[in-house]
Amino acid sequence: MDNVKTGWWQAHRPTTRRLVQLYSALLHNAYIKGFIDGKIYAGSAKFACVPGFNCYSCPGAVGSCPLGALQNALASAGHRAGWYVLGILLLFGVTLGRTICGWLCPLGLIQELLHRIPTPKLRKSRVTRALSWLKYVILAVFVIALPLGYGLRYRIPMPAFCKYICPAGTVEGAMGLLANPANASYYGMLGLLFTRKFVIMLVIGLACVFCYRSFCRFVCPLGAIYGLFNRFTVLGVKVDANRCNRCGACVRHCGMDVRRVGDRECIHCGKCMDVCNQGAISIKAGRITLKAPETGCAGEASDAPARRRRLGRILWGAALAVLCFALVWFNFLDPAARNDVRQEQAAAATEAPVAPLETETPVSAEAPVDTEVPAVVSYDSDAPIGHEVGQQLEDFTLECYDGSEFHLADMRGKAVFINLWATYCTPCVHELPYFSELYAAHEGDIAVIAVHSRLVTMDPVAFLADKGCAMPFATDTDDVVNTIVGGTGTLPQTVVLNRRGEVVYNQVGSVTPEILASLYDEAEE
Repeated sequence: MDNVKTGWWQAHRPTTRRLVQLYSALLHNAYIKGFIDGKIYAGSAKFACVPGFNCYSCPGAVGSCPLGALQNALASAGHRAGWYVLGILLLFGVTLGRTICGWLCPLGLIQELLHRIPTPKLRKSRVTRALSWLKYVILAVFVIALPLGYGLRYRIPMPAFCKYICPAGTVEGAMGLLANPANASYYGMLGLLFTRKFVIMLVIGLACVFCYRSFCRFVCPLGAIYGLFNRFTVLGVKVDANRCNRCGACVRHCGMDVRRVGDRECIHCGKCMDVCNQGAISIKAGRITLKAPETGCAGEASDAPARRRRLGRILWGAALAVLCFALVWFNFLDPAARNDVRQEQAAAATEAPVAPLETETPVSAEAPVDTEVPAVVSYDSDAPIGHEVGQQLEDFTLECYDGSEFHLADMRGKAVFINLWATYCTPCVHELPYFSELYAAHEGDIAVIAVHSRLVTMDPVAFLADKGCAMPFATDTDDVVNTIVGGTGTLPQTVVLNRRGEVVYNQVGSVTPEILASLYDEAEE
């Protein structure tokens, strides 16, 4: 029986590459609380780009997708150059290249797991090799041309690939959020665009079942970018020319559309090592051999295998330490996860409740006794503190870009519109003029403030310079407002308060002038 168990384990145990893929997927999405709470991580680490293809909007994502960051950088070219994004892509490309695709990309892992479903498989051919150029067309059109052209012409970000194609945005972002019961209200936001992307996701997923890594081979623009660096990458598969006999077994058995080991289509997975009878292929980082054929590398010392095993144990130990730290930090220690701001404000609100705000006409001491005194108009509310409809928001103060202060408690007696937005959010930018027009139409009787996310990819002040939106703007630097209004990180979000400071509307999603007019009437009742 023990031999049977041992034999099964030997046949089914995960390979080193599979373990690295699982590790990388967990590290990319280390914010486990996001899956539990249905909220997107909004801590400072979100500024950093991760190497693999992982949606920014995934509830567990702790970093930004480099492809999404590149599109936003190109869209903001009229305001500033995206040197950080270009630099990080250059760094990833030169050091790792498409090794990222083969070992670190969470979407690559999903594709390989789908391909393991028992079905007839499509073999590569001249057709698939021709289709492998499609991803470069998608890169040129949807990642570069459309975001750049749209940004220069309209001054509005338009991440075309993320918006119209990206399956990771659908399966990790949209479905990751919709799967949580806390986000049930999001279903009302779904429309034709989501339906199209959902169909695209299903088509790509089905293609991956029958054809190895279909998205990676034919669609992925990030893989196209990394493929340009494959000839220069520091880490990857290397061929010993003195051992290679040009038999072509490595290319024939490769699932990708390679013409030779290490070309633009090679993901450096190392599977070719298992079919090379000459032991000519190894995985190296510069001169350091990380994985060698069973026969060893030519000219290496006899103790080299033992040194590789020791190096492997050291690397795995360091990697597990990093993972443990990441899980503890992002889920318990990071202020974005602990919500310290909300706890402090809740405590302050309990200890020092806001005094009732009233509007009355003062009575002069010299006025006759029989002078009629106007009735006092009270805007006090007994509603509990919270962000749901019928509750009243906790007080907050923000410093606006023009140097003034927006103090929520001072706005009692007015209808209040709070808009959560960001420069990188296309629907947010589209609806800003609607709030500005509403503010101009009811100035003096309404309070409006547009609060930018704490994740600033471009200077909001410079971005707004030519927009002509005349209303208060501020940045939610400490995530105060987002916490108070129950924000999830999904933008845009609009909150409307009546004259008593009670919430009459709090929804994620775009608004129209007609919706805003209706909400104004509701807030006035």
